[in-house]
Amino acid sequence: MAKQERAIHTRRMILEAAAEMFNEFGYDATSIGGLIDRIQLTRGGLYFHFTSKEQLARAVLDEAVTMNGLAPQALKLQEWVDLALLLAYRLPREPLLSASIRLSVDIKARGLFGTRWPDWIRVGEELLVEAGNRGELLAHVDPHATARLLVGAWTGVQLVTETLPDRDLSEEISCLFELILPNIASAGVLAKLDTSPYRAERLLLEAGSPVIRSARRV
Repeated sequence: MAKQERAIHTRRMILEAAAEMFNEFGYDATSIGGLIDRIQLTRGGLYFHFTSKEQLARAVLDEAVTMNGLAPQALKLQEWVDLALLLAYRLPREPLLSASIRLSVDIKARGLFGTRWPDWIRVGEELLVEAGNRGELLAHVDPHATARLLVGAWTGVQLVTETLPDRDLSEEISCLFELILPNIASAGVLAKLDTSPYRAERLLLEAGSPVIRSARRV
């Protein structure tokens, strides 16, 4: 068991180091040689887990769609909001998540590996469909279109926010929901939704997940 745990730990260390390099240098400029130098691992030790930069990039993208911290709520619309707020809180603090965005907006990497945006759209649509079935949405709301547009808006807000040193992604996504929700939530539901930029941290604490309080710039 100890050997298996070491292998899992080493694989995670490699993946996180590769994610940091994708964030710092982009996909093209990241190299296997540079990764080996960074983590002080032999080439054979690296190849035991990942045989190419392409495999590393795919593994990073496989980590992109994550529900860590999400808990069932009385309102499905709250869960939809929570998922976006959790990602906003976690992404600046977790290299794997930020690298998945970096790879998705990189033209070459996107052409090679695609993105996880369709998966996020599907997850959001499922939550919105259930919210609609429960009467939480206004009658005109199209769950697929709303989920698709939120993914696009969320990504755009994230890309702009990372260039602004005085802005926090959780606060910006909270503001985004203040604009969106009055146009999709039924009146009785709207008043009950919590869009606080501090909500994600509370959810993670309640779930017993590690909370990194200071975000790094990516």
